[in-house]
Amino acid sequence: MISAVRPPTRRIAAFLGAAALVLAASGCGAGADTESAAGEVTSITALDYYTDATEHAQWGERLTSCGKRAGVTVEHRSVPGASLVPQVLRQASSRTLPDLLMLDNPDVQQIARTGALTPLDRFGVDSGGFTPGILSAGSYRGKVYGLAPTVSTVALFYNKDMLAEAGVAVPRTWDELKKAAAKLTRPGRYGMAVDANPTFEGTWQFLPFLWSNGGDETRLDTPEAAQALRLWVDLLKSGSMSKSVLNWTQADVHDQFVAGRTAMMVNGPWRIAAMNKEERLHWGVAPLPVRRPGQTLITPLGGEVWTVPNSSSPARQAKAARVLACLNDPSHMLATARQYFTVPSRSAVASRYAQQVPSMAAFVESVERARARTVRLGDRWPQAATGIYTAVQAALTGEQTPEEALRNAQRIANGG
Repeated sequence: MISAVRPPTRRIAAFLGAAALVLAASGCGAGADTESAAGEVTSITALDYYTDATEHAQWGERLTSCGKRAGVTVEHRSVPGASLVPQVLRQASSRTLPDLLMLDNPDVQQIARTGALTPLDRFGVDSGGFTPGILSAGSYRGKVYGLAPTVSTVALFYNKDMLAEAGVAVPRTWDELKKAAAKLTRPGRYGMAVDANPTFEGTWQFLPFLWSNGGDETRLDTPEAAQALRLWVDLLKSGSMSKSVLNWTQADVHDQFVAGRTAMMVNGPWRIAAMNKEERLHWGVAPLPVRRPGQTLITPLGGEVWTVPNSSSPARQAKAARVLACLNDPSHMLATARQYFTVPSRSAVASRYAQQVPSMAAFVESVERARARTVRLGDRWPQAATGIYTAVQAALTGEQTPEEALRNAQRIANGG
């Protein structure tokens, strides 16, 4: 996912659960009492940000299961998402890193650059069957440091009843999207909703429009990027989108959709579990529209990867790698995907999953071509992400034209 705000990839942690599960930095290191007198490793530590009580317990069960397969007990601890990377950096300096570490995929570059992680090929971990985009999300300088059991991205959710009543087909191009959104808009309801807030979450939602039109975060001040931003400006100015999108989170967009106050929205599969509980809500999901027929849809890749930090104990690393490999085997991938409505990271498993869970088919299709946010800029990605959401805000408020806003975004990306 990123620094303070993580998109798509996870639910926001419950405060009380986080308070109960916070681990002090000094407590995560490998303990001397976890190896037998003969030097056999009997226990390893694992750290993640799954602080929601239910989710923490679910991942604890997975780690316990995979630990048994590897012949170790896994001591599982969680910290709040915003605390994870700062804690990891402190622990890297003090050499007290856990044996197994979960990271949001955009953070892998930053941590790997410090030398804190070990390439997985040293342990013979199987990375076959993953798409190049998914592998790149856990890679740094050509080496795979982390693997994600499942991943996510965004797509277009639509209210089937509203589209049918208005005689509107699911849009496949930007022109069709604008026409459909306008026709679906009426008092008390907007045709389209996005998260355009000034965070990395807002950037995440804009990326499919930028990338699919040939825009690139390495050069933001291009006509292709301006066309993508102009689309959002046109939707807002025409009244097809609420001005409140400037402040909405993805959770807010979901709430608007469920309440019938928007007919279409950009969101991720983690919303499906809640929508399935709404008996009167008849919804569908499709890949996001592209500017013109024939363009390739490219969406951002969300999801967390498991890594093996460097340590002075090759034996502990080997055990951690076995647990990591287990978490990424097809059976665990499929079980995790079904539980969270995410996409299995191995293509063959994802294809079977799409047949079993039709509501996930659009996400499986999009993930095949999804792109890691750090693939072009590496650890310089946060600067570009900041420039992008700053440009979106400036253009949607009318403070600047899309072209002006993106020129400023490029300055921010360059560190100016």
